[in-house]
Amino acid sequence: MKRKEILTELKGLSLEQLLTKQVELGEEKMKLRFRKASGQLEQGHRLKEARVTLAQVKTLISQKRNEMEASK
Repeated sequence: MKRKEILTELKGLSLEQLLTKQVELGEEKMKLRFRKASGQLEQGHRLKEARVTLAQVKTLISQKRNEMEASK
């Protein structure tokens, strides 16, 4: 998927779903790092994609939390 499509999909998720996605992406990033270090990762761009997507999820979590605090 393209980055814009991924971001649009992520914006539609709830805070709980984003937190779950954050854990999943963190685990995926760790696995990809280990595979790269051992020389088994042939598609190096996947590590960058995982890192960027994880950053987007963290940003959206922060935004949603700020919105919740502002609405109190």
